[in-house]
Amino acid sequence: MADERTRTDVTRLVTDHHRAVYAYAYRLTGSVADAEDLSQEVFLAAQQKLGQLRKIESARSWLFTILRNCFLKLRQRQRPVPAANLQLNIDSIPAEVPEEPEIDQQRLQEAVNQLSDSFRVVLVMFYFEECSYREIAERLDLPIGTVMSRLARAKGHLRSMLFEPDARSAKTQQPSVAGE
Repeated sequence: MADERTRTDVTRLVTDHHRAVYAYAYRLTGSVADAEDLSQEVFLAAQQKLGQLRKIESARSWLFTILRNCFLKLRQRQRPVPAANLQLNIDSIPAEVPEEPEIDQQRLQEAVNQLSDSFRVVLVMFYFEECSYREIAERLDLPIGTVMSRLARAKGHLRSMLFEPDARSAKTQQPSVAGE
Protein backbone atom coordinates (compact mmCIF):
# COMPACT_ATOMS: atom_id res chain seq x y z
CA MET A 1 0.00 0.00 0.00
CA ALA A 2 2.84 2.40 0.88
CA ASP A 3 4.57 1.58 -2.43
CA GLU A 4 1.43 2.50 -4.35
CA ARG A 5 1.12 5.80 -2.46
CA THR A 6 4.78 6.60 -3.16
CA ARG A 7 4.30 5.77 -6.84
CA THR A 8 1.24 8.05 -6.94
CA ASP A 9 3.14 10.88 -5.21
CA VAL A 10 6.11 10.59 -7.59
CA THR A 11 3.77 10.46 -10.59
CA ARG A 12 2.15 13.66 -9.35
CA LEU A 13 5.57 15.33 -8.91
CA VAL A 14 6.58 14.38 -12.44
CA THR A 15 3.24 15.47 -13.91
CA ASP A 16 3.20 18.79 -12.08
CA HIS A 17 6.87 19.77 -12.32
CA HIS A 18 8.58 17.98 -15.20
CA ARG A 19 8.44 20.95 -17.57
CA ALA A 20 9.96 23.35 -15.01
CA VAL A 21 12.64 20.85 -13.92
CA TYR A 22 13.60 20.12 -17.52
CA ALA A 23 13.75 23.84 -18.42
CA TYR A 24 15.97 24.55 -15.42
CA ALA A 25 18.18 21.55 -16.26
CA TYR A 26 18.49 22.74 -19.86
CA ARG A 27 19.55 26.21 -18.73
CA LEU A 28 22.22 24.70 -16.51
CA THR A 29 23.56 22.11 -18.95
CA GLY A 30 22.87 23.70 -22.34
CA SER A 31 22.21 20.30 -23.84
CA VAL A 32 18.95 18.47 -24.52
CA ALA A 33 20.45 15.06 -23.74
CA ASP A 34 22.14 16.27 -20.54
CA ALA A 35 18.96 18.05 -19.43
CA GLU A 36 16.93 14.88 -20.00
CA ASP A 37 19.45 12.81 -18.03
CA LEU A 38 19.60 15.35 -15.22
CA SER A 39 15.79 15.55 -15.04
CA GLN A 40 15.59 11.78 -14.75
CA GLU A 41 18.22 11.81 -12.03
CA VAL A 42 16.25 14.48 -10.14
CA PHE A 43 13.01 12.49 -10.16
CA LEU A 44 14.84 9.31 -9.20
CA ALA A 45 16.41 11.12 -6.23
CA ALA A 46 13.02 12.64 -5.39
CA GLN A 47 11.46 9.20 -5.31
CA GLN A 48 14.16 7.95 -2.95
CA LYS A 49 13.89 11.01 -0.69
CA LEU A 50 10.15 11.61 -0.89
CA GLY A 51 9.87 11.44 2.90
CA GLN A 52 11.93 14.64 3.14
CA LEU A 53 9.25 16.69 1.36
CA ARG A 54 7.25 18.24 4.17
CA LYS A 55 4.81 20.39 2.19
CA ILE A 56 3.60 19.59 -1.32
CA GLU A 57 3.50 23.37 -1.98
CA SER A 58 7.29 23.39 -1.65
CA ALA A 59 7.80 20.59 -4.18
CA ARG A 60 9.09 22.80 -7.00
CA SER A 61 11.71 24.48 -4.81
CA TRP A 62 12.67 21.08 -3.34
CA LEU A 63 13.08 19.59 -6.83
CA PHE A 64 15.14 22.60 -7.96
CA THR A 65 17.44 22.11 -4.96
CA ILE A 66 17.89 18.44 -5.84
CA LEU A 67 18.56 19.42 -9.47
CA ARG A 68 21.11 22.07 -8.56
CA ASN A 69 22.93 19.67 -6.24
CA CYS A 70 22.95 16.90 -8.88
CA PHE A 71 24.30 19.35 -11.46
CA LEU A 72 27.07 20.60 -9.18
CA LYS A 73 28.10 17.05 -8.22
CA LEU A 74 28.21 16.11 -11.90
CA ARG A 75 30.36 19.14 -12.71
CA GLN A 76 32.77 18.41 -9.87
CA ARG A 77 33.46 14.99 -11.39
CA GLN A 78 34.19 16.47 -14.83
CA ARG A 79 37.52 18.07 -15.62
CA PRO A 80 37.24 21.57 -17.09
CA VAL A 81 38.54 22.23 -20.59
CA PRO A 82 40.87 25.27 -20.71
CA ALA A 83 39.38 28.25 -22.54
CA ALA A 84 41.19 30.17 -25.27
CA ASN A 85 42.92 33.44 -24.48
CA LEU A 86 40.76 36.54 -24.34
CA GLN A 87 41.15 38.61 -27.49
CA LEU A 88 39.39 41.96 -27.33
CA ASN A 89 39.53 44.61 -30.00
CA ILE A 90 38.58 47.88 -28.25
CA ASP A 91 38.02 49.65 -31.60
CA SER A 92 35.16 47.30 -32.43
CA ILE A 93 33.09 48.00 -29.30
CA PRO A 94 29.88 49.71 -30.44
CA ALA A 95 29.24 53.27 -29.29
CA GLU A 96 25.62 52.45 -28.46
CA VAL A 97 23.72 49.29 -27.67
CA PRO A 98 20.13 49.14 -28.99
CA GLU A 99 17.54 49.65 -26.26
CA GLU A 100 15.60 46.39 -26.63
CA PRO A 101 17.42 44.02 -28.95
CA GLU A 102 15.96 40.65 -29.82
CA ILE A 103 17.96 37.89 -28.19
CA ASP A 104 18.29 34.61 -30.03
CA GLN A 105 17.59 31.83 -27.52
CA GLN A 106 20.34 29.60 -28.96
CA ARG A 107 22.91 32.39 -28.64
CA LEU A 108 21.71 33.06 -25.11
CA GLN A 109 22.17 29.42 -24.17
CA GLU A 110 25.62 29.33 -25.77
CA ALA A 111 26.62 32.39 -23.74
CA VAL A 112 25.22 30.84 -20.54
CA ASN A 113 27.17 27.65 -21.31
CA GLN A 114 30.41 29.65 -21.33
CA LEU A 115 29.89 30.78 -17.74
CA SER A 116 31.69 28.91 -15.00
CA ASP A 117 29.44 26.68 -12.91
CA SER A 118 29.57 29.05 -9.94
CA PHE A 119 28.39 31.98 -12.09
CA ARG A 120 25.81 29.92 -13.99
CA VAL A 121 24.15 28.53 -10.86
CA VAL A 122 23.78 31.99 -9.29
CA LEU A 123 22.43 33.45 -12.55
CA VAL A 124 19.88 30.67 -13.06
CA MET A 125 18.76 30.81 -9.41
CA PHE A 126 18.25 34.58 -9.67
CA TYR A 127 16.37 34.63 -12.99
CA PHE A 128 14.81 31.18 -13.22
CA GLU A 129 13.98 30.42 -9.59
CA GLU A 130 13.49 34.14 -8.87
CA CYS A 131 15.53 33.87 -5.66
CA SER A 132 16.71 36.98 -3.86
CA TYR A 133 20.40 37.57 -3.17
CA ARG A 134 19.81 36.50 0.43
CA GLU A 135 18.04 33.27 -0.59
CA ILE A 136 20.84 32.37 -3.00
CA ALA A 137 23.46 33.12 -0.34
CA GLU A 138 21.66 30.92 2.19
CA ARG A 139 21.05 28.03 -0.20
CA LEU A 140 24.63 27.99 -1.50
CA ASP A 141 26.19 28.88 1.85
CA LEU A 142 27.98 31.92 0.43
CA PRO A 143 28.39 35.51 1.60
CA ILE A 144 25.81 37.80 0.01
CA GLY A 145 28.60 39.93 -1.48
CA THR A 146 29.93 36.88 -3.33
CA VAL A 147 26.47 36.22 -4.74
CA MET A 148 26.17 39.84 -5.90
CA SER A 149 29.64 39.76 -7.44
CA ARG A 150 29.06 36.49 -9.29
CA LEU A 151 25.71 37.68 -10.62
CA ALA A 152 27.20 40.98 -11.81
CA ARG A 153 30.09 39.21 -13.54
CA ALA A 154 27.76 36.66 -15.12
CA LYS A 155 25.52 39.41 -16.48
CA GLY A 156 28.55 41.32 -17.77
CA HIS A 157 29.77 38.23 -19.59
CA LEU A 158 26.35 37.65 -21.14
CA ARG A 159 26.12 41.30 -22.20
CA SER A 160 29.50 41.13 -23.91
CA MET A 161 28.69 37.83 -25.64
CA LEU A 162 25.23 38.90 -26.80
CA PHE A 163 25.66 42.57 -27.65
CA GLU A 164 29.26 43.11 -28.72
CA PRO A 165 29.79 42.04 -32.36
CA ASP A 166 33.36 40.72 -32.05
CA ALA A 167 32.63 38.88 -28.81
CA ARG A 168 29.99 36.76 -30.55
CA SER A 169 32.51 34.99 -32.72
CA ALA A 170 35.57 35.19 -30.47
CA LYS A 171 36.28 32.50 -27.95
CA THR A 172 36.54 34.10 -24.55
CA GLN A 173 38.02 33.10 -21.27
CA GLN A 174 35.96 33.32 -18.09
CA PRO A 175 37.31 36.09 -15.84
CA SER A 176 39.23 34.76 -12.88
CA VAL A 177 37.38 34.74 -9.61
CA ALA A 178 40.08 35.05 -6.98
CA GLY A 179 38.86 34.52 -3.48
CA GLU A 180 35.37 33.34 -4.41
